[in-house]
Amino acid sequence: MNSSFGIAAFRSRTQVLRLEEALRRAGMDAGVISTPREVAIGCGLSVRFPLADAQKAMAVSRRLAPSALIGFYRVDGYGTRQLRLTPLRP
Repeated sequence: MNSSFGIAAFRSRTQVLRLEEALRRAGMDAGVISTPREVAIGCGLSVRFPLADAQKAMAVSRRLAPSALIGFYRVDGYGTRQLRLTPLRP
């Protein structure tokens, strides 16, 4: 898998599942994936979403006000040795 996408990384599995559900209710193609190890801290799971929906995903997250959010990232090269993470800004 070598496509680009966005993730929201958390310290809480419960909050991962809450955001995934909220993004799906908002009509986004969201899912749960293993957090790339380059995000050094966290619960091991992140919410994946299309980059085109990044601003919408961040807006949904702000409404939920998750206390365990680490951050939003652009992921390039997931599943390869050339994985690159770039922080996403609102």
